[in-house]
Amino acid sequence: MALDIATFSNAGGGKSLFKALGHPGAVSAVHRLIETLAAAGPVAVYDQGEAFTTLAALHDLSSVDIAGIYVQQVERIGATVVGHQARPVTAIGESGAATVFLAAFDSARPIDHLRPLLAPGTAIATLDEARLPDALLTNPRHYLDPLNFATNFAFFRDADGRHTRLVSANYWHGYGGREVALWLRLFDSQGAELATWRQALPDGVCGFAIDSAEVRARLNLGPFTGQLFVHVVNAAGHDVVKYALDTYGDDPAELSCTHDANAWPSDLYAGLPAPDDGERVTIWLQNSHPIPIPAGAIGLNLMGDGDVRWLDRSIPAFGSMPLDVATLLPGAAWPSQIELRAGKHMVRPRYEIDHSSGRGRIAHVNVERTDLVPDPGLGDLANLLGKGYILPAPILPLETYETVALPTPMSTAQDELPVALLAVDASGRQVLAKPLGRLARRHQVAIAIDEALAEAGVGPEAGYGHLELVYDFSNGGEGDGWLHGAFRYRHRASGHVAETSFGAHMFNLPVTYRGEPQSYAGPPPGLSTRLFLRLGPPPLETLCHLIYPASLPWHETSTTALILHDGTGKPVAQSEIRVPCSGSVSWRAGEVFDPGARAAAGVHGYVLIRDTTCRLFGYHGLLGDQGAFSLDHMFGF
Repeated sequence: MALDIATFSNAGGGKSLFKALGHPGAVSAVHRLIETLAAAGPVAVYDQGEAFTTLAALHDLSSVDIAGIYVQQVERIGATVVGHQARPVTAIGESGAATVFLAAFDSARPIDHLRPLLAPGTAIATLDEARLPDALLTNPRHYLDPLNFATNFAFFRDADGRHTRLVSANYWHGYGGREVALWLRLFDSQGAELATWRQALPDGVCGFAIDSAEVRARLNLGPFTGQLFVHVVNAAGHDVVKYALDTYGDDPAELSCTHDANAWPSDLYAGLPAPDDGERVTIWLQNSHPIPIPAGAIGLNLMGDGDVRWLDRSIPAFGSMPLDVATLLPGAAWPSQIELRAGKHMVRPRYEIDHSSGRGRIAHVNVERTDLVPDPGLGDLANLLGKGYILPAPILPLETYETVALPTPMSTAQDELPVALLAVDASGRQVLAKPLGRLARRHQVAIAIDEALAEAGVGPEAGYGHLELVYDFSNGGEGDGWLHGAFRYRHRASGHVAETSFGAHMFNLPVTYRGEPQSYAGPPPGLSTRLFLRLGPPPLETLCHLIYPASLPWHETSTTALILHDGTGKPVAQSEIRVPCSGSVSWRAGEVFDPGARAAAGVHGYVLIRDTTCRLFGYHGLLGDQGAFSLDHMFGF
């Protein structure tokens, strides 16, 4: 059963009402408000802005005696709202209720409009009684301002010798945010609060890290596996909390990383791989709301198969549960893919793969869109858009790593994927074009890049480069622009594996098409780069693979600055590289910045990758002992 909440619209962006009503810091106040309403007898509800449905989805209102629900919008009259037929607010005085509940924040003006309709002495309760304290608000004058709810969740674990480390930067300062702080709450697997604390950030575009081992030691906690809730106070420019999450272990062979959780819960997620030989695939089901997920609300099915297997267990509010996918889909095997029916109960989940060799990895699934339809004109725009949508991914040095690519359906409208796989060397020279045909939604086509390159006469001596997954309409078919793929990398000597997934964009086009090329700041086209590269703590080395994808030929090379910052956000060293158009550059922090500069950057140092001439796409990773490594895509701000 999906929650009846509005979380994100590609037309209107992220919504903040569900965050306001489900915020861990506001839950106690909401519960007190509900108790007040329950004690008041019959209550007439004025659902002025459609907030009551969200309140009912995220909290148990069974104790409240609802005398009627009244609305302002004429077009809503007669609609069913939380089991009641909505009536016009002009009739609210006829309810006979001694208490009216105005389901709205910032209620002063609506109350003024409401009072003439009520009998003298009628009590009025509002959602303002469930506000967060002003100390947690960026804009107290407008409560549902998205910047008041710059929040996100992170998988967070410190148990059995396994640790997590969340790393980001105070990029809000660069947009004018001052005295930025983090309000943090840690939940255990049952959703119980383990700790709450506030962490001030320096006034600068500083780097910061929250390490589970440090948190556990400082707060004298026992082992835990759960969620860390992050709320940014005094945010500016972005209401999105972006981060990299490293997982590492007491055993140096334990090393992996994954991207941020995407703060808006979705109905569906896809890109969850079925287990390969010797693997156990666990999807972490982490409740993002203050109400339990009921049994039967979460399901799995093979991609393209309507046979959904539903989980017969509930998950507590803010709780976490690991689900071995073989429990519900015992016959599923790589390279099959799995759809997660999440019902808006959780932000983008993590999955964890443990191998019988003892090595494991962690990655994330992606939002499966339900609002897309095929774009019939996309195949006719090559003269304007060139390659059009490109999904770039690294080819790591061939002598050291194996690479596997798996196209992943990521929209309910994608019954087929008409795609081709290109391989490009570091200089930008295309060395492979492999049409994959019109892949069925339930396809099981994983491309071993070693074999594909060998067929094209390219061997390990070619070094590194990158892949591009692109549309191929030469044999017909349709696309919608939401083209995704997953990419696996295996260290040949150790067997350690990392994987990453992402979606396609248009890159380095002066024209625009449906919001592409995207821009982090301002309207499209996005033709510049600002990427964050976190640095691994010693003795881990930092890997960065920068790709210069181009839908059409653009500048011959990039003009890319690598700016090393210290923990306060102050630049301490700078280097420049040039990436060939349609090419790539793979580099390590230790090769670019000498030990003195690295020491000056400190434990919270980071590299800002800046280019005003073109849009680069980047992947970051850490290199450890025993062939351990991690890899995922970077984020910008």
